[in-house]
Amino acid sequence: MPKARQPSEAVPQSAATPLRGAAWLPHGYQMHPHSHAEGQLVYAAAGALATVTVRGTWVAPANRVTWTPPHFAHSHRFYGHTDVRLLQVPLDLCAQLVDHPSVFAVSPLLREALLALTDRPERRPGAHRRLLAVIVDELADATEQSLHLPEAEDDRLRAATALLHEDPARPTTLAVLGRQVGASERTLSRLFHTELGMSFHRWRTTLRIHHALARLTDGMSVTETAVACGWSNPSSFIDVFTEVVGQTPGRYQAELRHQHQQT
Repeated sequence: MPKARQPSEAVPQSAATPLRGAAWLPHGYQMHPHSHAEGQLVYAAAGALATVTVRGTWVAPANRVTWTPPHFAHSHRFYGHTDVRLLQVPLDLCAQLVDHPSVFAVSPLLREALLALTDRPERRPGAHRRLLAVIVDELADATEQSLHLPEAEDDRLRAATALLHEDPARPTTLAVLGRQVGASERTLSRLFHTELGMSFHRWRTTLRIHHALARLTDGMSVTETAVACGWSNPSSFIDVFTEVVGQTPGRYQAELRHQHQQT
């Protein structure tokens, strides 16, 4: 595996071809749409990343790893100064994992295995393959923890979600959105449930959490993030963020600083 770049090395802001191994990437770095003949795991040892497919967007904070099955077109965007680790998973191991993009929690064992595979040269034949099998075993038993934001197919719903993407903080109602895209409030509510599998409120909350993770990872304060992402006060934001992500925004930023010190 390639050696991880040092933070001082210059890296382009985007790539048309996928990276492999390990690299330090700047905030906002993008990997354009591509696919792999094998499966892929992407882990941000520090920072965060979003994986985008036709089925929606998956966000992985620094305590989670993304999984993309073989031949599944996807792109990535990285937030904060990201220490990214990329692993290809051979086809014979892919069958043990889910057949759709997902995000899994990273246990201490899984983190060390991911770092070892991308930091160290293979000293004994087959050593990397054996360690990769351990990683797959860990993930096969792990619970999916996807911050998944599904995307719509219906033109009216796509137009409505596009308006929310443009400004996640906008305090609009479903009725107002419906008038803007030519659909009734009842129709849009039904489409959110049938196409996206969640309510309008839940979808917008997930969208705002995606944006909040990006801002927190880039160093924005909790209070500033709350306002920028549409919460009326920091305490409401902290409650929702903790429910969705599993830790407070302050704790999330503290862990990011700790991970930067370790990498």
